[in-house]
This record gives sequence, structure tokens and C-alpha cells, in this order.
Amino acid sequence: MTTDPGTPRRAPAGAAVLREDVTEAIRAAVFEELAAVGFARMSIEGIARRAGVGKTAVYRRWRSKLHLVLDLVSAFAAQGLPVPATGSLYGDVRALLEVMSHVLRHPLASQVIPDLLVESVRNPELADAIRSALVDGQQGIAGKIVHDAVARGELPEGIDPDRALDLVIGPLYWRLVVVRTELPKGYLDALAASVVAGLATRR
Repeated sequence: MTTDPGTPRRAPAGAAVLREDVTEAIRAAVFEELAAVGFARMSIEGIARRAGVGKTAVYRRWRSKLHLVLDLVSAFAAQGLPVPATGSLYGDVRALLEVMSHVLRHPLASQVIPDLLVESVRNPELADAIRSALVDGQQGIAGKIVHDAVARGELPEGIDPDRALDLVIGPLYWRLVVVRTELPKGYLDALAASVVAGLATRR
């Protein structure tokens, strides 16, 4: 018996169909639950209740809260941040600062990121995922910014992209996540100028 290739294939009888709207509701609930109670106190029951679904709907997709969070962190990493291409080192640094300031000021991010960083100290698997999401992607962006600046003659050869990333992200993270203060008017402009000056005066 042959099958018409033009006939749509049916899912096996009894197979669970995972509705995308339910999956997205669960993902949103995880971020909200993390912000509200933190990873240690977060539970599948709490996530399901916040998403308006049963626990079974969560367990069909993820076998534990750790795997749920790992999936979300990996998805965040895959989205990535835009690589600035303004044509100048100052412009690229300023554009990166603008994007990162919005990310770190997001109500959920400002609460979720510190909590996951603390939890990652006790959980190597989560630590690897956090590194991939928060560090590796940004290192790639910093490397591209430095590479382009060297090619334009704005920076000398041998600049360490990690140093550039430290100069860009460190002050922002301190103010927005640790101290939690609003950025003064003109702060990003001044910080971008300081980063450019700091990179240009490498030993």
C-alpha cells in the first residue's frame, strides 16, 4: 500500500499536541515567578498556577524547573544582541551601552539575573548556561567592536576585547543591578567617552 506524498501526515494516535500559546504562557510565568520568589523557592506548581495551566502541561515540556530555566536561558542567548556598526568606536560603544542599559533596567531582568548568578555558584549546569547567555555573546560583540576599531586605525593592535567588555558592562551593572540607581542625564555619553579613552591608553 502506497501513501500519497501530497497527503498531510497525521500525528500518531494519542500523541500530545503542545500548543505554542501554552508554551509561551509557561515561559512568561517562569520569568515572573523567578522575579517574585527566586530560583530556590520557585516550583512547578507555582509556575503552572501563574500560567493558568495544570502541572502536567509543564512536565510535558520540561522535566524539572532546572531544565525549564536552562531552556529559557539558552533561548535568550540564541536571540543575541545586535552588533553595533556605526562607523566609529565611540558610536559603537555608545550604541552597545544604550542596548545594555535597556536590558538591565527591565524589571524582570534586574531581579532574575542576580538571582540566577547566585544560584549558578551552586549549580555548574546553570553556570554554563549563564556564561553562554550573558558572557559569550557579549564577548563576541566586544571582539567585533575592537576588531573594527583597529581596522579603522582608532585603536592599536593587541587590544583585549575582554577589557573592553569590562569597561562597558561593569559600570552599568554596578549602577543598575547592584546599586539600583537611575542613570544621570548624559551618563551614557560620558561613559562611552571614558571607555574609548581607556582603550586608547592601553600599555
